[in-house]
Order: sequence, then structure tokens, then C-alpha cells
Amino acid sequence: MIDGPFFVLVVLGALGAGLVAGVFCGFSTFVMRGLAALPPAQGVAAMNAINRAALRPAFMLLFSGSAVLCVIVAVVTFVVWPVAGKVELLLGSALFLCGAFGPTAVANVPRNERLAGLVPGGSEAAVYWPVYVREWTFWNHVRTVASAGSALLYVLALA
Repeated sequence: MIDGPFFVLVVLGALGAGLVAGVFCGFSTFVMRGLAALPPAQGVAAMNAINRAALRPAFMLLFSGSAVLCVIVAVVTFVVWPVAGKVELLLGSALFLCGAFGPTAVANVPRNERLAGLVPGGSEAAVYWPVYVREWTFWNHVRTVASAGSALLYVLALA
């Protein structure tokens, strides 16, 4: 059984991954749909504003902190090698890092940066906007499932 400070780390990891999954789920299920329904100039401007707001400490601490917790949980799991829950802990950590944090860095952020470089009312933005919405949302679905799966695996490790 997992107990002591390691228990607290796993609970915090599950909570962080679950909260991140909730944020991503909100974007996948209604925010992006709402933005996609706007004219391209308005959608681009709104998404750029959202992306700037996401870089504030509240979300960055939650997202980056969850990734750090996943690394710590994985390292402690290797060191302690608990009898129960080791597979779930290692898979949960890998799932968050490779399925949520990784796609953010290699898929979502580059698209955000490209979008930020476009003039919202320009023709290039109008052409890119539907492509952006489709591709960004696909990768956000991946991040949603990975974050939720990570939270679930951490909870299962505690059961």
C-alpha cells in the first residue's frame, strides 16, 4: 500500500492531472466549437487572447506543476518500487508526460505561435483558422484523454 509522503504526491498528481483534463475537456467540448462558429477574424483574435491568458501563473502552475509531479512520482516509484500500484504509477506518469505535456509542446504551442503571428482580419488568417481549429482540437482531444487516463491510473494505484 502506498502511504506517507508518497501517498500525498500521488494524490496531488491525480488531482493535478484531473484538473488539467477538465480544462482540456472544456476546450474540446465547447470552447473550440464556440470559437469555430465565429467569423475567422473574431475567432483568431479571441483564441490569441485566450492563449495569452493561459500563460498566466494559475494555469501554468497547474499544468507545469502536474508534469513535475508526474516526473517525481515516476522517479520515486523506481526508487521505492512499491509492491502495489507500480505499473499504474509508471503508466500514469508516462501518459501525462507523453500524452498531455508532449503534444502541448510539439503540436498545440506551435499552432498557437503561428496563429499569433497572423493578422486576425487578414486573408492568411481566414484560410488558416479552420485548419487551426481542426488540428488544434484533435491534439487537445489527445491531451484530454491522456490527462484523464493519468488521473485514473493514479487513483487506481491508490486503491
